Amino acid sequence: MKRERRIDYVEFASRDPAASRGFFEQVFGWQFEDYGPDYTAFDDGELQGGFFRGTPLTASAGAPLIVLYAAQLEPVLAVVAAHGGDVVKPIFTFPGGRRFQFIEPGGNELAVWSERDHD
Repeated sequence: MKRERRIDYVEFASRDPAASRGFFEQVFGWQFEDYGPDYTAFDDGELQGGFFRGTPLTASAGAPLIVLYAAQLEPVLAVVAAHGGDVVKPIFTFPGGRRFQFIEPGGNELAVWSERDHD
């Protein structure tokens, strides 16, 4: 079974679940379903999860860093910034690729990576 012993659902604390929802809908095209003002569930097409009202931690404070993939980083970085994401680490290279890190309007830090050959 494909789900067996794999990450099946991820929940994020968010200072503002509605702001997180709007950001991920606009920037990444995720689908959402609200369960009251304090919880919104998402489906990114592969993984499901949710945002609950709470105080998020950033990766530098010990939270796990969720890393998304994009074939081209520059257009995604521009859309992240245009929709209220705070780019906290501009594009940098690492063995095997490039990435940047941002904080979304609800306060969660995520990253987007790409293979070097695609940019």
